[in-house]
Amino acid sequence: MEAIGKKTWIIAEGYIPSYGHGPEPQFTSHETACILNTSDREAHIKITIFYTDKDPVGPYEVTIPPQRTKHLRFNELKEPEPIPKDTDYASVIESDIPVVIQHTRLDSRQAENSLLTTIAYSE
Repeated sequence: MEAIGKKTWIIAEGYIPSYGHGPEPQFTSHETACILNTSDREAHIKITIFYTDKDPVGPYEVTIPPQRTKHLRFNELKEPEPIPKDTDYASVIESDIPVVIQHTRLDSRQAENSLLTTIAYSE
């Protein structure tokens, strides 16, 4: 199948609360990049995180197998360093082949959970 999407994606808004309600890991508050690779090649992804008051961090590197999707929780990114909780950030996601990225947030700080999802901005 042909590669569908773009090579550069931006999620201008990010925030991971330090606490939540409900069983873990299902109800852990999180930010997720849902990445779809429709091509017949691996997608090599590099993520750079931007902050309000410090230099960018990255790249975080992820590989998405051919014709697969990955729901990548930003909470689980560890190298080069974990993304701090209770901190505003933004991300630029670059791929060597076109992919599609959707952004999702689960905010479980209250018993009435909130889920937000939107397509990321592409270049």
